[in-house]
Amino acid sequence: MKLLQSILGNNLPADTAPRPLAHARLEQLTMPHWALGRLMDLAEDLAAMTGQVPPPVARKTIVTFAADHGVAAEGVSQYPAEVTPQMVRNFVRGGAAVNALAKVAGARVQVVDMGVAADLNDLDGKIISRRAGNGSGNIARGPAMTREQAVFCLEAGIQIAQDLSSETDVFGTGDMGIGNTTPSAAIMAVFTGRSPAEVTGRGTGVDDDRLSQKIRVVEKTLDVNRPNAADGVDVLAKVGGFDIGAIAGLILGAAALKKPVIIDGFISGAGALIAQALCPAALDCAVAAHRSAERGHFLMLERLGKKPLLDLNLRLGEGTGAALAMPLLDAAVRLLTDVATFGDAGVSRAEDDSRAPA
Repeated sequence: MKLLQSILGNNLPADTAPRPLAHARLEQLTMPHWALGRLMDLAEDLAAMTGQVPPPVARKTIVTFAADHGVAAEGVSQYPAEVTPQMVRNFVRGGAAVNALAKVAGARVQVVDMGVAADLNDLDGKIISRRAGNGSGNIARGPAMTREQAVFCLEAGIQIAQDLSSETDVFGTGDMGIGNTTPSAAIMAVFTGRSPAEVTGRGTGVDDDRLSQKIRVVEKTLDVNRPNAADGVDVLAKVGGFDIGAIAGLILGAAALKKPVIIDGFISGAGALIAQALCPAALDCAVAAHRSAERGHFLMLERLGKKPLLDLNLRLGEGTGAALAMPLLDAAVRLLTDVATFGDAGVSRAEDDSRAPA
C-alpha cells in the first residue's frame, strides 16, 4: 500500500513547460499552418508528457498482462479458459499477433503473469511473475478479489513500470485473459452509469444468445457486488481482474516517471478507468491507440477524455493496437527534429501568414 500511496501523492500531471517550446517550432515548419493536424498535436503532447523537446520515444515496450477470470465459467466467451495459458506460451514463442506487430513498431513484448490458472514455472526467465492468485473470482457470484489483492495488482503494475523504465521510453498496455471483456464492461458501467446492454460487446465474437447471457452476467455482477464508483480500488476488487488492475498500475507508474503510455483497447481502457478514478492527472501521460470494435469503447474513450489515433475495427487486445500506434509517435517526433523551419530553409511564407518569424 505504501508504493501506491507514494505514487498517488506524487506530482503526476504532465510538465506543461515544454509544450510552448514544441508549439513554437511546429508553428514555423515549412508547411501550411498545422497542416499535419493531430500528428502535430501529438508532438506537443509528447513534449508535455516527457518534459523534453524533442521527447524520447525510441525504446518501446508492450507489457502484456495475463490472468484468468472466474466469470468465464458463466459462458461469456467463445473460447475455453485453457486458451489463456496457451496464448502466454504463444507470446513467448513469438507466434502471436502482438509479436508480429511489435516487430513493425520496433518494440519488445514483455509478458507478465498476474494470475493465470495454470503452471507456468517452465517459463521462468521468459515472463515476469507477479501472481495475485490462481485466477480472479467469479464476479457474477461475488467479488473478483480482496481489497488487498487489488492493491497488490496496482502496485505490481507500478513496479513493472519502474523496473522497465531504464530501458523503456514508451510503454504500451496489453492483456490476455479469457472472459476479461466481461469485467471490463462492468467497470465501464460503474464509472459511466451506462446500462450493461450499452457497454457489453461480443468480445471473442459470441453469437446473439451468448451476448444476451453476457449482458445478464454483467447485470448480475453489479447487483451482487454493488461497487462504489467513488473508490477505484473498491471497483477493481469487486468487479475487476488481476490483469486490469496491473494495467491501471502501469499507467500510474508510467505517469510518475513522465513516460508516455499507449492504451490499447477495451480491457486496457478499463484499466485506464481505474487509474483515472485513483488519479485523474495520470491520464495526462496516456495516448489512446485506437477505437475498438467492441461495443461502447467510444463511450469509454469519452469518459477518459481521449481521442484515438486509429480506427481499424480491431478487437483482439494483446497490445496489438498499441503496437500499431507506436510508429505515429516516432513520426510526431520526427516533425520536431527533421522538418526545417521557414527561416532555416529560406522558404517564403504565404502572403497572409501572420506567424512570428522563426
